[in-house]
Amino acid sequence: MRAVNPAFPAPEPVVVRPGQTTRPPAYQALADDLRQLITSGRLRPGQRLPTEPELCARSGVSRSTVREALRMLASQSLIVTTRGVFGGSFVAEPCPERLASSLFPAVRLVWSASTRNSARHLELRELIEIPGAGLAAQRRTDAQVVRLLAMAPRPDAAADERLGAYRQFHGALAAAVQNPLYELLARPLHRLCVEVQLASAPVDWTRIADECQELAYRVRDHDVVGAQEAAERHLRHLRGVRVIKPALGPAVG
Repeated sequence: MRAVNPAFPAPEPVVVRPGQTTRPPAYQALADDLRQLITSGRLRPGQRLPTEPELCARSGVSRSTVREALRMLASQSLIVTTRGVFGGSFVAEPCPERLASSLFPAVRLVWSASTRNSARHLELRELIEIPGAGLAAQRRTDAQVVRLLAMAPRPDAAADERLGAYRQFHGALAAAVQNPLYELLARPLHRLCVEVQLASAPVDWTRIADECQELAYRVRDHDVVGAQEAAERHLRHLRGVRVIKPALGPAVG
């Protein structure tokens, strides 16, 4: 009899809870099982998953079901699949930027359901980004400073370019904090600001560009207090930007 790999215990039986009338699809149940092993740390980055035939035997499902479960995990940036003799599915190295993209739909959904979404969104940015700017000034690398200065938006650029530069600038600033969990939370908030606020209202891009550049200089100079003050001024400015045609739902506040 084949030995059981302790990293891959038999899947938990599917429990139908009171009030639940249907079982989840088999591919979703398998994906949930594997996701739990990955997010709990029982499967480490770089570790290879069982082959498709092994997963079929372990879970009692078809090969097409296994492939659908693996596609779901890949779309969530939890695994990567390679081809060839040494190919297979492997636990992905955590990448805050990719994982933040997976998190964004949930952030957008919560925002669109809120009755005071604009004010609450900026409130959260203030709570994490003002102290975060100070940490970036304290911890940044020389390469991150170069990227920050290069990413500051240009007022004379095309609209899409300005918006993209603003997102990249704040993504680089979040990375300079040197805390993947911070980056995971900050990136969706920046993206929401771009898609909801800056893309939906008249904005003084000259002022925004100056604010981003000042923030980059403070981070470059290891000026912790100055970076926090620059971040606070920028976010206070954004509070005065009134959304005219919100992209994702009604904005109040």
